[in-house]
Amino acid sequence: MPELPEVETIAHMLTRAVGGRTVTEVAVLWPGAIDRPAPEAFVHAMTGAHIERVGRRGKFLVFALGAPQMLLVHLRMSGRFRVASAGEFENADQASGAFPHLRVAMRLDDGRWLLFINQRKFGRFYLVENIEEVTARLGPEPLDPAFTAARLAERLENRRGEIKRLLLNQHFVAGIGNIYASEALWQAHIHPERRADTLTSAEITRLHAAIVDTLRAGIVDGGTSLEDRQYVYPDGSLGRHQRRLNVYDRDEELCPRCGYAIERIVQGQRSTYFCPACQEDVTTEDQT
Repeated sequence: MPELPEVETIAHMLTRAVGGRTVTEVAVLWPGAIDRPAPEAFVHAMTGAHIERVGRRGKFLVFALGAPQMLLVHLRMSGRFRVASAGEFENADQASGAFPHLRVAMRLDDGRWLLFINQRKFGRFYLVENIEEVTARLGPEPLDPAFTAARLAERLENRRGEIKRLLLNQHFVAGIGNIYASEALWQAHIHPERRADTLTSAEITRLHAAIVDTLRAGIVDGGTSLEDRQYVYPDGSLGRHQRRLNVYDRDEELCPRCGYAIERIVQGQRSTYFCPACQEDVTTEDQT
């Protein structure tokens, strides 16, 4: 699933590609993609909508349409946008599978089409007047200057769960997913199964710095595109951060810091990658 750096990258690219354009036609090819309002009302409301820019909140893309509405899109596992020329889209033989898994198509005032492609059908559109209607329960943004090491320490206080699983909780902090949680914990020398309320002040400071560093590096690299190619740019090209991953998806390879073999475990049905030698393991006895 695209995480904060990937969604941030897509938002910037979509702003450059479709910012300032007006939607002149909308086709919903799979009604399940529209969470709210009803698909018919969505088509009516989006026709004539002016896309000012595209931003991000957590893992949501936020299309600013001007008062009173905005469009939020959650890509989930396989959702992606593609911008196609009028000729490319309108002259394509859809029966031949030229645009497989197309769920929503929006024609722009310059003739191009903004296409939402979603193989696994988990992505959702939310057209709302108040962003809080969808994002009210999200945690703080990890790259917000207000999210300091002290703020992280406050949120970790009395949290007894495993630190890796807590970082994936979007109510705890917004935007971090499996890739960047594993990478941040490796950078901070913290074992992913460590109980959150056992972290020292020094470890929390390291973890905060590692979260910020890994997310910023992911943005600079345009996100992470793995072999499944679930994350690609709107123009079909790939991110570059996969070349700089230290532990994620590198089980049995050697840790770039200490040379020990990287291991993979499963936490909450998600794969976690870490170095057992240089990421401190705290036993159950130590945590009591």
